Amino acid sequence: MKVAIAADHAGYELKRLLVAHLQREGFEVHDLGCYILDPDDDYPDFAEALADSVANGHAGRGILVCGSGVGASVAANKHPGIRAGVAHDTYSAHQGVEHDKMNVLVLGSRVLGPELAKELATAFLDADFSGEERHLRRLKKVQAIESHYTSAVGAQRGDRL
Repeated sequence: MKVAIAADHAGYELKRLLVAHLQREGFEVHDLGCYILDPDDDYPDFAEALADSVANGHAGRGILVCGSGVGASVAANKHPGIRAGVAHDTYSAHQGVEHDKMNVLVLGSRVLGPELAKELATAFLDADFSGEERHLRRLKKVQAIESHYTSAVGAQRGDRL
């Protein structure tokens, strides 16, 4: 599986460790930055690049790292087709995929250590969506919410042209 990974300055070091870990685990890793430690960079830029890569099928899943995980998760979830979740435990990392078809794992580098981050990444990437009826039903409802609002935004933009 091709995995996109990105981080802002707060997640820079943890991302570097995760890239090496994932490559050792046999994953094809597409590193979307940051490539240097720049305290003035902004997590939305990296969240957008990663979300675009996953939503457009360039990567099967994505891992995003910032200080707490919260800001990057909020930004990634603005992109249609993205289901990003913050996880600080292995249960949430795999259950988010199995039940909710989460396609982006968001980690907080200031919240968890490198060994736990590796475990979370592996749990996330090894998980599969269950396809159970109740999970499909819920996923369709989430997609309907997204469709409603993306259609409304598109219509508003069209009205201005």
